[in-house]
Amino acid sequence: MENLVSSWSKTVQISPENYVFPAGERPGSIEVPLCQNIPLIDLGAAEDQTQTIQEILSACQEFGFFQVINHGVSGDLIDDTMKVVKDFFEMPNEEKAKIYSIDPNKSCRLYTSSYNYANEEIHFWRDHLRHPCHPLDKWVHLWPENPTRYRDVVGKYTDEVRKLSLRMLELIREGLGLESGYFGEELIKDQLLAINHYPTCPDPNLTLGLPKHADPSVITVLLQENVYGLQVFKNGQWLGVKPVPYAFVVNIGLQLQIISNGKLRGAEHRAVTNSREARTSIVSFINPSHDSIIEPAKSLIDTDIPLYRPFKFEDFLKFYEKKKGDTTALMESYKVKL
Repeated sequence: MENLVSSWSKTVQISPENYVFPAGERPGSIEVPLCQNIPLIDLGAAEDQTQTIQEILSACQEFGFFQVINHGVSGDLIDDTMKVVKDFFEMPNEEKAKIYSIDPNKSCRLYTSSYNYANEEIHFWRDHLRHPCHPLDKWVHLWPENPTRYRDVVGKYTDEVRKLSLRMLELIREGLGLESGYFGEELIKDQLLAINHYPTCPDPNLTLGLPKHADPSVITVLLQENVYGLQVFKNGQWLGVKPVPYAFVVNIGLQLQIISNGKLRGAEHRAVTNSREARTSIVSFINPSHDSIIEPAKSLIDTDIPLYRPFKFEDFLKFYEKKKGDTTALMESYKVKL
């Protein structure tokens, strides 16, 4: 528990050496520009969804992500959920110790940096709570008991965000021209909630909350709070994602990149820290079942040869852990060799 960044970060004036990234990986003192043309899609703009679908498809092709407003998740529920997860991280260490674990086989766990903390040369400036959440009745009894409202509020939130995620996949399915029901039970079976807490940092130029990576999911829905910290890598440049109140960031996962046969792309992104405000983000991942076979949709193969080979999702996750810092090498390994 003493490793939790939130338990000691307020008492330090410089970042410990084992949190300082190499020069080529750290954010540095150069200010990353806020991207002004990141797609902001209004899901309630029109009864005819044709234009919305085209906007989503274009965003998935160019950026690999977009933000949505008028998405159907109430502002009150968003506020309640953000409050209760912040309350969790503000609890005394003795209370948080009940679910602290670095065992990757434990379904609900709190840890710092990553579960591989002991073997890391450089740590991430974050504390992290994660747990599965679908179906809710299977997992909710394993979630934190405190704050007392956590299970009720977060349960309602995960249910609403799952509905939004599946709605996004349905619009993407239609845009790609895939058959009705393509994203059936096996491709959307699992939902994982990950809550990142990034305490204030004395040296934001030297540290990272999370390094560059792409998500191994089908689709990711992120609530990033009104504190800046999310950056996306596009055309060799880091771009800042300005928080939009009550908006969700929708991120294309690598499984959807493969299913689309490369027509959509999973965006590489990272989280930076700051010295003024702590930041909390709530992330929902929609994942296939572990034994699902992932491959390009046959109707999206322009030639007789698909871009990617079939594989079991469980095997992908194992290789992802080894290669997640190098998305190019990871995805090249799954391409069909001609």
